[in-house]
Amino acid sequence: MTAALAASLQILVVVVVLAIAYVPLGDYMAKVFATEHDVDTRTESLGAAGSTATLQRTRGGTTVWADLRVEKLIYRLCRIDPRSQQTWVGYALSLLGFSAASVLFLYVLQRVQGVLPLNGGLSGVSPSVAFNTAISFVSNTNWQSYTPETTMSNLTQPLGLAVQNFVSAAVGLAVAIAVVRGFVRVRTGGEIGNFWVDLVRGILRILLPLSFVIALILLTQGVIQSFSTGFASTGLDGSSVSNALAPVASQEAIKELGTNGGGILGANSAHPFENPTPLTNVVQIISILLIPVALTRTFGTMVGDRRQGLTLLAVMTALFAALLTVTAVAESGARGAAAQAAGSMMEGKEVRFGIPGSSLFAVATTGTSTGAVNSAHDSMSPLGGGAVLLNMLFGEIAPGGVGTGLYGLLVLAIIAVFVGGLLVGRTPEYLGKKIGQRQITLAALSVLVMPALVLIGTSITVILSSTTGFQGNSGDPGTPGSIHGFTEVLYAYASASNNNGSAFGGLTVTSDWFQTSLGIAMLLGRFLPIIFVLALAGSLATSKRTAPNPGTLPTTGPLFTGLVLGTAVLVAALTFFPALALGPIAEALQ
Repeated sequence: MTAALAASLQILVVVVVLAIAYVPLGDYMAKVFATEHDVDTRTESLGAAGSTATLQRTRGGTTVWADLRVEKLIYRLCRIDPRSQQTWVGYALSLLGFSAASVLFLYVLQRVQGVLPLNGGLSGVSPSVAFNTAISFVSNTNWQSYTPETTMSNLTQPLGLAVQNFVSAAVGLAVAIAVVRGFVRVRTGGEIGNFWVDLVRGILRILLPLSFVIALILLTQGVIQSFSTGFASTGLDGSSVSNALAPVASQEAIKELGTNGGGILGANSAHPFENPTPLTNVVQIISILLIPVALTRTFGTMVGDRRQGLTLLAVMTALFAALLTVTAVAESGARGAAAQAAGSMMEGKEVRFGIPGSSLFAVATTGTSTGAVNSAHDSMSPLGGGAVLLNMLFGEIAPGGVGTGLYGLLVLAIIAVFVGGLLVGRTPEYLGKKIGQRQITLAALSVLVMPALVLIGTSITVILSSTTGFQGNSGDPGTPGSIHGFTEVLYAYASASNNNGSAFGGLTVTSDWFQTSLGIAMLLGRFLPIIFVLALAGSLATSKRTAPNPGTLPTTGPLFTGLVLGTAVLVAALTFFPALALGPIAEALQ
C-alpha cells in the first residue's frame, strides 16, 4: 500500500465516522444542556431538577432525557439547586472557585503521594513540578515537565490527573454552552445557566459514557490497564529491561476525548502500551475530533438554525484541511542525508503509524487543545513543524478543544460580523443580537490574550542568558541551530498559552523560570478568555433579539464562511508573522 493510499484511507475513515456521529451526538448534547428556556410550557418534568421517574419534552414534543439518579444525588449532596440560574458573574465565580479548589487538591495530592497507597516507591513531587502540573491539568493543558513513570504514582494518575481530565473538559464544555445561551436568551437579568448543573451533566451524560466505550475499544486492541508498577523483561541484547505499567486505557480514553493530552507514560501516544496499532491511532484521532466537531451541530440546534453550525464547521474544515495538506506534503519529502537514505522524514516517527498516521495525528492534536503526540514534533521538517505551530497560533479553532473551539470560533465570528458591517455599511448583528461597543470590546480582549502571552513569554525567555543552556539546539545568531532553538521556545509558549500541552522535545523546561512562566501562561491563557467570553454571553443575554432586515449581514453560506476564515487568518498573520519568519520560515529557507 502506498503512503498516499494509506493517508487517504485513514482520512476517509475519520471523516465517515465523524459524519455518522455528527447529527446524533450534536443533537444529544443540545438536549443534555436544554434549560427551561428551551422547553415548551407543556413540560411534564419538574424542570431542571427533574424526577427520576419523569421525562422532559422539547418544543417539538420529543422525549429528551430522564434524570439520572446519581445526578440527583450529587445535587443533594452538594446542595445545588438545579432550578437556579446564574448571571455571568455568578457563573464565572463558581467556575473560578471550582478551578482554584481543583488546583489546590491536585497540588497537595502530588506533594503527599509518597505516604499514600499505590505509590510504587515514589516520593512526593517537588513543589515547582507540582505547581506546574496542577495548573496544567486543571487548565486542560496537560503540559508535562516530568517523566510520568518515575514521578506520578498509580494513585495520583487516576485520582488526580484523570479526574482533572474529566472536569477540565466539562468546564470548557459548560462555558461554550453558556455562550450559546447568551445568543438564544433574552433576559433582563442576563442569566446564562447554572455552572454546577452544566458541569455535572457534561461529565455524567457525555464524557463518562463516551470514555467508557472508547476505553473498551482500546482494551480490545492491546492498550494496558493495570495498577501494578511494572515488570522486568529481557531485551534483544540480553539485558534486563524494566517496563512500567499503569491504568492506561481508562485515562487514554478521556485524555483524547476531553482534548487533554497528558500521557500516563512518557512517550505519550507513541508508546505501544498507549497506542499499539494503526487502528488505535485512528480511534484516538476520532476521539480527539469527535466532540469539538459535533458541538457545531449542538450550536445550530440550540440557536434554531442548523445552517449556522454548518457555517462554523466549514471554517474548521477548511483550516484543518489546509494545514493537514501542508504538513503531510512537508513530511513526505526527504530533506537531509538521513531522510534521503530512509526515503522519507521518518526521524522521530513510529514505523507502525508512518508519515500519514503521524501527520494526521499532529494536525488533530494541535488543531485542538489536546497536545497528545504520537511522534516527535521537534523532528518534523521546518515546514511541517511550522504548520502544527501555526495550527495553535490560529487559536486552536480547527476544530478546537472541547468547548474552547466553539466559543473561540464564535468570538471570531462576532469580530467578522463587526468588520463585515463596517465594510459594507450593514448593521453588525449576529443571530439577531446587535454587536455594539461592549460586545466587540470583550471579543477583542478575548482574542488578544493568547498573542500577548505567547509573544511576551517568548521575548523575555530568548533574551535570558540562561536560556541557551536549556536548548537542545542553539548557536550563533542566524545559524540553523539558533533558528530551531528559537522555534522551540516559541512553540513552548504557544502550547502553554493555548492550553495545548505538546512540545518541541529539544527544550528542557525543568528550571524554575520555565516552570513558573509556563504555569502563568497556562493559567492566564485558560481563564482570562473564559472571563471575557462569559461577560460577552451575559451582555448578549440582556440584549433584545431583532428580526433580520435588508440591512442585516447574512451569517450563513460561503460568503460568511470566507469572512470568518479570512478574519482568523488575518489575525494570526498580522500577529505572528514576524515571529514565524524568525523561526520555522527562516529554517525552511536554509
